Amino acid sequence: MFNDIGPMELVTLVVLAVLIFGPDKLPKLIQDVSNVIRKVRSFSESAKQDIRAELGPEFKDFEFEDLNPKTFVRKQLMDNDDLGLKEIRNSFDLRKDMEEVADAVHGRESATTTAANGSVNGSGGTPDLLKKREKLDPGERPPFDADAT
Repeated sequence: MFNDIGPMELVTLVVLAVLIFGPDKLPKLIQDVSNVIRKVRSFSESAKQDIRAELGPEFKDFEFEDLNPKTFVRKQLMDNDDLGLKEIRNSFDLRKDMEEVADAVHGRESATTTAANGSVNGSGGTPDLLKKREKLDPGERPPFDADAT
C-alpha cells in the first residue's frame, strides 16, 4: 500500500501527526482510523460475496482482480495460447538481430551471413555490399547508389 514511502518520510508523517493532533489525541485517532479501515474491508468483502451469489454457479471461478485491464490482458493473452503467441514470442531473438546489425555496421561477417553466403570470405556467388573498397582505380567512376541519390 505504501511501497514508495521511505523511512524518513514515515518519521516526518509521525512527527507531523503528533504536532497537529497532539500526543493525547493521537492514540484515539489511530484507533478510529483502524476501525474505519476494518469496516471498509468488511463492506467490500460482503459486496463481493453478494455479487458472486447474484452471478450464480456459472461464475464460481470469477475473480474481481480480473477486472483490472492489465490482469485481464495478461490472463487472456499470456496464459491462454490458443493463438500461438508463445511460438511467435519465442521466435524473436532480439540479441541475435542486434548482433547482425552491429556486424553489418562494422563490416564484419556474422554467422548468419556466412551460412547464407556459403563461405567465410563471402565469395559464395553474392557480392559483399557492406565491404568498402579502399581506393578507386584511376579514371574509375564511383559506384552509383540509387537509394542514396
